Amino acid sequence: MLTAVTAATVDLTKLLLEIAETPAPTFNEDLRAELIARHWASFGLRVERDAVGNVIAQVAGRNKARVALAAHLDTVFEHGTDLTVRSSGGRLVGAGIGDNAASLAVLTAYAQKIALHGAPCNVTLVATVGEEGLGDLRGAKHFLAQHAARLDAFIAVDGYLGLIVNQAVGVRRYRAHFTSEGGHSWGNAGSASSIQALGEAIVELYKLPLSNDPRTTLNVGTVSGGLSVNSIAANAELLLDLRSLDTAALETLEVAALAALHRAAKRARSDLRLEAVGDRPGGITDNSKLLRAAVSALEMLDLPSRTVASSTDANASVPHNLPALGFGVYRGGNAHRLDEWVEPASLQTGLKALEALVSRL
Repeated sequence: MLTAVTAATVDLTKLLLEIAETPAPTFNEDLRAELIARHWASFGLRVERDAVGNVIAQVAGRNKARVALAAHLDTVFEHGTDLTVRSSGGRLVGAGIGDNAASLAVLTAYAQKIALHGAPCNVTLVATVGEEGLGDLRGAKHFLAQHAARLDAFIAVDGYLGLIVNQAVGVRRYRAHFTSEGGHSWGNAGSASSIQALGEAIVELYKLPLSNDPRTTLNVGTVSGGLSVNSIAANAELLLDLRSLDTAALETLEVAALAALHRAAKRARSDLRLEAVGDRPGGITDNSKLLRAAVSALEMLDLPSRTVASSTDANASVPHNLPALGFGVYRGGNAHRLDEWVEPASLQTGLKALEALVSRL
């Protein structure tokens, strides 16, 4: 039975601040997961945490359609990052306040609405772990491995109002670790250097031809290695991100990139160890009906819509051939930056848009 406190409408701005200022680095989302679980439980929902840490609640609906609404818990920011939110010119500014605190706030407000008034269809609410970076969609992959067969649609609540992610960008990621003799920069001059191998690898990688149609990209995101300024590096590593709208093009680039890494290591007399650290499925599921519902929901609110290709939790639906898309619910900018911002008033509009979308299912 719902309490008087539960029946009070959630203050979305207050909720946003609470979520945004609760740290949730990828692989360490427990504090934020517990916060979301407490809120959902306070609405009278039965809440569970699954084996990987996702927060899950279900609400029975008035028709037989079965949809999962997922918003990811994690942020790209490490523990120790200042998450204090400040107000500036009608905006709220802070690390991770949009991606994905704003989406979690809207999903939580929607959870309260359907807990109080019922759902138009059978809704599974999911706050997922491991969406960002090397999390590799860990939460969404695990959830869908368990539940996809019992769902009709999956919606990743993520991104800016009006944006609909209807195509999943495929992603492959590798950690390339180089090892060499190393030694003293003077006494062992001429010994093999892992940093030389890493440098040559980067040059090789960025020489690779990339397709514009289908769009295909390559990025070396981080590099590290070496011991000191007067040491020949015995160890160095890089993280490589490969993306494409087409699975075949992605596989072609992957083969070429791995060959380039091996060539560079051999030329620099270094050993190479490759570790696959990311595989986000790409492509389009049969989501035409879902897309029409999303566009219609935005039109009802006089909001323009734009379809885009991106990588979200919805990617995890591709191997299951489950209709899926990403749906934005807030106005903001500067994602993945310390000065990310959100227009707090837009969350109410995002909530209405999410309600309108689900009602059309």
